[in-house]
Amino acid sequence: MAVFSSAQLRSVLNLLPTQGSRSSGSLRWLRRFSAGPGPEPRAVRALLSGESDRYGGVTVRHLPDQISESTFSSVLRDSLSQWRSEGKIAVWLYVPLAQCRLAEAAALHGFTFHHALGDTAVLSLWMGSGESRLPGYATHQVGVAGAVVNESSGKVLVVQDKNKTVNAWKFPGGLSNPGENIGATAVREVFEETGVQSEFRSLLSIRQQHNHPGAFGMSDMYLICRLSPLTHDISFCTQECLRCEWLDLVDLAKTKDTTPVTSRVAKLLLYGLEKGFDSIDLSMEEVPAVYTGLFYQIYHRKPPVGHE
Repeated sequence: MAVFSSAQLRSVLNLLPTQGSRSSGSLRWLRRFSAGPGPEPRAVRALLSGESDRYGGVTVRHLPDQISESTFSSVLRDSLSQWRSEGKIAVWLYVPLAQCRLAEAAALHGFTFHHALGDTAVLSLWMGSGESRLPGYATHQVGVAGAVVNESSGKVLVVQDKNKTVNAWKFPGGLSNPGENIGATAVREVFEETGVQSEFRSLLSIRQQHNHPGAFGMSDMYLICRLSPLTHDISFCTQECLRCEWLDLVDLAKTKDTTPVTSRVAKLLLYGLEKGFDSIDLSMEEVPAVYTGLFYQIYHRKPPVGHE
């Protein structure tokens, strides 16, 4: 606990209420009174301001400006003591890049890196009993491709990536942006790579691969969507693509100059052209979430009429 002189206390306490605690930016001040007859407190304790969650955790999103490592370590120690007394079981600490020196002080109190995003690292500390039950950070990246099918000609839009060691035909696609629905990703990536505008129809397939070299050793989800063309003229991106063509689905299904997943989806699309796409489509339905009140997208095969 930080102990102040009487003069220091008076200058600080002018900013505080007469009793209890007060928040001030990224710090919260707690007063402790002496057991004697006078109102003069003996010490003031500075604590980090945090947001409590329903799981028993505390999230600290803002750290004090211009604070030394030693002072921060003392404040963090007192804050952890207070949170433990309140029954908290976990702490999430947001450390901006400009204050990365404070991460070392946090590590001395048991914090470890959980994840980093942009210019902020998030550290975590489990204070509950037993082994940590904190969730890990995201383990997958999501790539989405669009199979743009011209139903009248039986052709599909394909590209060859410029930077691949093997020039294989594949569907145009790329990584989904945070907060972007997979259908929107497919439409965007198709346009960026080929210049062809399209609209989302359904989800066709999902491929999962672990220890993916392009995902920093994490796992990769690769989703292929069925799209319908709104335009047909090709103006492909020469920075990303070596070639771009409307290729007959029959040829794509037979050629060896493609990837295994592309070949399988081409055969699936041929079946859909013959029997109807409702026999292969995983259509999208937007459904309200029970607990959050938000909406999510569910992709599934629709049951036959009369069995909804």
